[in-house]
Amino acid sequence: MHCVFMASSGNYLRFLLNGSLVELTGVDPHRTLLDWLREDMHRTGTKEGCAEGDCGACTVVVGELAKDAAGRDRVQLAPINACIRLLPTLDGKAVFTVEGLKAASGALHPVQQAMVDCHGSQCGFCTPGFVMSLFALFKTEAAPTRAAVCEAISGNLCRCTGYRPILDAAQVMYQQAELATQSAGSETERWRFAPATPAGGGEPMPGEAELAARLVALQRSEALALASSGGRFLAPRSVPELAEAVLANPDAWLLGGGTDIGLWITKALQTSATIIYTGEVAALKVIDETADGLRICAAAPLEAAFRAMNRVYPELAQVWTRFASRPIRSSGTLGGNVANGSPIGDSMPALMALGARVVLRRGEETRTIALEDLYVDYKKQSRRPGEWIEAILLPPRPSPATGEFVVAAYKNSKRNEQDISAVFAAYAIMIDGGVVTSARIGYGGVAGIPKRAAATERALIDQPWNEATVRAAMQAMTYDFTPMSDMRATAGYRMQIAQNLLLRFWFEASDKSTEVRVC
Repeated sequence: MHCVFMASSGNYLRFLLNGSLVELTGVDPHRTLLDWLREDMHRTGTKEGCAEGDCGACTVVVGELAKDAAGRDRVQLAPINACIRLLPTLDGKAVFTVEGLKAASGALHPVQQAMVDCHGSQCGFCTPGFVMSLFALFKTEAAPTRAAVCEAISGNLCRCTGYRPILDAAQVMYQQAELATQSAGSETERWRFAPATPAGGGEPMPGEAELAARLVALQRSEALALASSGGRFLAPRSVPELAEAVLANPDAWLLGGGTDIGLWITKALQTSATIIYTGEVAALKVIDETADGLRICAAAPLEAAFRAMNRVYPELAQVWTRFASRPIRSSGTLGGNVANGSPIGDSMPALMALGARVVLRRGEETRTIALEDLYVDYKKQSRRPGEWIEAILLPPRPSPATGEFVVAAYKNSKRNEQDISAVFAAYAIMIDGGVVTSARIGYGGVAGIPKRAAATERALIDQPWNEATVRAAMQAMTYDFTPMSDMRATAGYRMQIAQNLLLRFWFEASDKSTEVRVC
């Protein structure tokens, strides 16, 4: 059954909501998916808790077209926060809410049934968000470890049952899947009720193939251009189109995943006459891994970018699991995080330590600069008007023949998940013959911008890699930063943590048998 609303012969928004076709015109580009679901569609299962992507009560799952290794159309599912996801960004996609999981017969989805059987719900406010996060896990991972389940629900808060029965439900949902799939009616229901296959391979189930075909039919060749009394929303489909749109609208918001702009709207109540969306430019979602290193284009989601970085720098994998939550990482982009340039943005210190460069584009002109040269002062960058970040470049891992390459990153915050850093530190040191031959150190949270610790680096280079050298470098760090005090930490605490993290790095690098990490 297809429900069509406000159909128009001109440019209009088209997507699937729990399998039903939706067509909308006159959409305010600032309207969030959550507000539309609750206020227009009365799908109140999706809740509003924080309206900033922190509590997870608004979690829904979005399906996008993707090609598998055999070139077949597949549906790639990911959890997102509906409270900060702008409605026009759903064009050509499939949206699943908690109301759309059960079978037409009324039979609960295995995820929902497991939550009931394991007593994972009490007041129920958080439950839909947990169900949707677990549904995304159910459809993307065949046999997740307990740690993987914890990561999957790290963006969901529960204050009634706690997490133990919800973690139990995450195991039980797979046990119930086979019986539940047999009781499903349509091919689409059977696909929805079936968990991910072990390697994610094989032929797509008929229900997925049908959904993919419907999404193919929704794809447009022209750029989406919505206009309403609330403003304009432009979604170019190529890099030249995007560059032209940015030049023509220098005051427009450039929207990636919306994990920051969404808060400008929901919290600061800001608006823009024009929003330009990067998410429809396929070329900007590409991640290339070659002998020259990684090229991560600006619209690549954080989750995909981190997975690519982990293949080259696995030492950073643990800290990336603490970068917000999976719904945030599924929506947010690495280019957006870098372009935002927040002094407490977690990706930039690590990228600086690894020697990242950024490709800047203005019209047809491009230039490449070191990432640290992008940031001039708080909220001030070296980008020219109409210039935007096209890609982030990471060099290949140094050859072992050049020495021992040691990499690590640390995040200091009041809680492990879903928290803003007080200090973020990243280190990339080359040691040859017991002497430091190169050092790159990036910090966040201790200055008005993400910044390299130049004096600290100089105190290490050409010195023996020992505790005395490290302690001297710790003292040199006072020339690099003048931290501030705020609600997260005092200036003195920040400096002490920044210095001590360098010492911790030395202990870890020097004696790998000593466990110094609590988590």
